[in-house]
Amino acid sequence: MTDVRAFRALRYDAQRVDLGRVVVPPYDVIADHERAAYWDRDPHNAIRLELTRDAADQAETDYAGVRETLAAWQREGALVRDPRPALYALRQRFPAPDGTVQTRDGFFGALHLEDYDRRIVRPHERTLSGPKADRLKLFRASAANLSSVFLLYEDAARELDGLLARQLDAGPAAVACDAAGVEHRLVPIEAPDAIAAIRAFLAARPVVIADGHHRYETALAYRDERRRAAGVADPEAPFERTLAYFANAYAPGTLLLPIHRVVREVAPPDGEDFARRLPGWTLELVALPSVDALAATLEAHLAPLADRHAFAADDGSGTLRIFSRPRRRGDDLSIRVLHTEVLRGVFGLDDAAVRDGAVGFPKHAPEAAREVREGRGTVALYVNPLAPEDVFRVTAAGDILPQKSTFYFPKLPSGLVFRLLDAADAA
Repeated sequence: MTDVRAFRALRYDAQRVDLGRVVVPPYDVIADHERAAYWDRDPHNAIRLELTRDAADQAETDYAGVRETLAAWQREGALVRDPRPALYALRQRFPAPDGTVQTRDGFFGALHLEDYDRRIVRPHERTLSGPKADRLKLFRASAANLSSVFLLYEDAARELDGLLARQLDAGPAAVACDAAGVEHRLVPIEAPDAIAAIRAFLAARPVVIADGHHRYETALAYRDERRRAAGVADPEAPFERTLAYFANAYAPGTLLLPIHRVVREVAPPDGEDFARRLPGWTLELVALPSVDALAATLEAHLAPLADRHAFAADDGSGTLRIFSRPRRRGDDLSIRVLHTEVLRGVFGLDDAAVRDGAVGFPKHAPEAAREVREGRGTVALYVNPLAPEDVFRVTAAGDILPQKSTFYFPKLPSGLVFRLLDAADAA
């Protein structure tokens, strides 16, 4: 089903460029005030290919200089095209939010673009038109994949993990340590038998977009544009594929973290009224002496309720209200239950109100707690993460998850590999 191929990556020459100074977070998580620092960090920083230095210039830019920048960096030797097609194994070693050190192994390849209705590449969230219009301008100007879509495959038995580990351990590797303390180890996979094994494994299963829905849909739009311009179908044309990173959804280092909710203005009901509005739910009151104690408190009292629908409500008073109820036959995802029975049923916030900003979506529980204590919200609702099988079950049915349901950690940086959309891609 999933068609991935080796390609000739354009990569930084680690002998000329310090990789740790040129890789950057995905363009859509770089704050406006952070742009200048990345631009100034190194004259070859990857942000120069994806964003304007000043956010105010973003709407008007046509990215006309990006293709020349790519060409100039190649003339200088900062970027070099690999001589042979390869898949590119990536190991990320990183500090997890719970303080442990984790690793995530995956790989980059050239993914054949598939329309969603074929159910081969499956989305899990809706997109916005504005970001796609901006990225389409960049596609047209650069004729390159400058950042990657992040895809997940199902491998609960971890059949592919050993093959990737052997490739990564063998090297040779390009290594970068980014500003967040994540170590990235990149190793080309050129052995035909290893490439064939990976391709055969993925050909038997679909993939789910974890991150990069806008990038994927923009690649589809660019493909369709190029098809119309060519007037003749060419399944081997480089624009029929896009740069993609693949990881096993069930591997220990593929962290699927929760995104919490903060109700901005609607005051929470008092304890008795709160419980009255949630019939069938069990309430436990737990002391929360400080924000510093939050992670341990949630681990001790909310995490064990993963087999139930559960959430913790924090109004800043020093007491957590932990609600839970058993799952019932035909029940929806817990995150949807939270939206229907809690945000709508308790706080009166329907989907339109949520979309209009009545609810915030902090990725980290302490951040949500601080928002409440600083007056930027009335109550934080902490949730447990979804399980990988939840994501695959929902997307297999052709459905999508509620807004801000998943946070895959760590993010995939830009700058490790680029893919030029020309005839030499797989030569």
